[in-house]
Amino acid sequence: MAYNLSVKVHPVVLFQIVDAYERRNADAHRVIGTLLGSVEKGVVEVTNCFCVPHKEYEETVEAEIVYAKEMFEFNKRVNPQENIVGWWATGHEVTSHSSAIHDFYSRECANPIHLTLDTTLQGERMGVKAYLNVPIGVPGGKVGCMFTPISVDVICYEPEVVGIQLASKTALSHKETVEPMMDLARIAEATNKLSGLLDTVLAYVEDVLAGKTVPDNSVGRALTDMINSVPKMSPEEFDKMFNSNIKDLLMVMTLSQLVKTQLQLNEKLTLLTSV
Repeated sequence: MAYNLSVKVHPVVLFQIVDAYERRNADAHRVIGTLLGSVEKGVVEVTNCFCVPHKEYEETVEAEIVYAKEMFEFNKRVNPQENIVGWWATGHEVTSHSSAIHDFYSRECANPIHLTLDTTLQGERMGVKAYLNVPIGVPGGKVGCMFTPISVDVICYEPEVVGIQLASKTALSHKETVEPMMDLARIAEATNKLSGLLDTVLAYVEDVLAGKTVPDNSVGRALTDMINSVPKMSPEEFDKMFNSNIKDLLMVMTLSQLVKTQLQLNEKLTLLTSV
């Protein structure tokens, strides 16, 4: 058994878990489900999940095993690269029923992980934890198992970053929905944000040089790495590169608008010919 596993979770998984918790039955205290993804070089990447109906009693737990297997088969038709990597549950801790549920997933995949999402918001945050079930005991004596914490991080694809940034805007406004921004508007917004971050960095450096702020070695190393990662070019070369990219963007926008117009025109011509 591999004890050095680490878990990478995508935001869509967390959204699906929260959505399942919000849609739970009135008498349900928590919800559980199956984690889907892939395992490579000791890293479990969780890219999808689904909820599994269940009922918990004082000493037993009942889960819809047939439903879980059918849902996995349906998902396999759409995403053949995704396999069962473990299971999830809402709550801030492992419960007494977790071992029974984990036993089922141990038959479905090797080294299944257990992911918990704290929907009770203890500590004023939605904590994410991952566990690995480890056998314990002495040779020839009693044996048991223990859920051992393993590292877990949230990672994003580029489209997921755009979606999260768009969804986060609802937290600062009274609107429940927000409209996607045009490409040029998004570039302008990113430029303003970058300008604000650069002003913050410059203010910190000036305060350190003036002796107003105690220098931090880790911040200094991070700034050095950031500066070294920027390609060395003259302002004229940067302007040329920037203008070239802007022209490419405008060309793509123009072509997409032409295609959209052509499709609309073709649809209207089709309706006229069919009358």
